[in-house]
Amino acid sequence: MMQVICRALLRWFGWKLGPHNGVELPKCVICVAPHTSNWDFVIGKLFYTSIGLTAGFLMKKDWFFFPLNLIFKSMGGIPVNRDKRTSLTDQVVEMFQTHDRFQVAITPEGTRKRVDEWKKGFYYIALKAQVPILIGYMDYGKKEVGIKEIFYPTGNADQDLAAIREKYKGVTACHPECFGG
Repeated sequence: MMQVICRALLRWFGWKLGPHNGVELPKCVICVAPHTSNWDFVIGKLFYTSIGLTAGFLMKKDWFFFPLNLIFKSMGGIPVNRDKRTSLTDQVVEMFQTHDRFQVAITPEGTRKRVDEWKKGFYYIALKAQVPILIGYMDYGKKEVGIKEIFYPTGNADQDLAAIREKYKGVTACHPECFGG
């Protein structure tokens, strides 16, 4: 039922589903870009739910207070403790190791503001957990949301990140001036 509601909402907002083949992987990191608006989260969640899947998302632990914690957890929110002595990468890799099925969406920009250098955490999480990366996108120019492809990290971070960023050429952000893709 949620799939039908989410598809209807996407259509009502004027969005169409782009390609999404191969997304039924039991474990993966979903690289979601461009991320320039709070609407990206809404569109992304509607898309992923509309194709019958659930992905977690990382969020500062500070936001997980009552009653918001109930809402965020029900939506797949994963509280992240940035003060913890272990790295965020290790925390998420541990989640991959302790779950049979785990998909997590991460925005490589790490903010809605313009950045020219992407954070590499999503890449290193996938590499260390030995899971593929789904190249997810929201193109506000075409009003299309989807998955471009499945990417398997090779260990050559600079080369792989350049190849991933290349996949976003021609994708229009909600606020194009804020996307340094």
